[in-house]
Amino acid sequence: MRLKPGTIAVLALALLALQGCDEKKSRMEPVALDARLTEIYGRTCAACHDNAETGAPQTHDMAAWKPRLAQGDAVLLDHAINGFGGMPPLGQCIECTAEDLSTLIGFMAGPPPEQD
Repeated sequence: MRLKPGTIAVLALALLALQGCDEKKSRMEPVALDARLTEIYGRTCAACHDNAETGAPQTHDMAAWKPRLAQGDAVLLDHAINGFGGMPPLGQCIECTAEDLSTLIGFMAGPPPEQD
């Protein structure tokens, strides 16, 4: 597979952002979304990750996300950026940065945030 130069740059920046993170710890804690990412989640991710019929791992279904998380953050981010299986490139979120996608993955893969 040949990656486009822009994709390589995005992946490199994402890997730098993730460097030093404790992957297991960060994935087991709830991730809260700000208003912008909440809107993006509802407009893009929820169509598949809130609908079991799509076959996508459901949001906050930690058992479904476990084998995906085991692949590592770089693989998950690559799949989100470039698409994988039924996942469209960028999850149809053309304005999402690698950091946005990483946060959205953390939100979906982890337990639900506590409600105030």
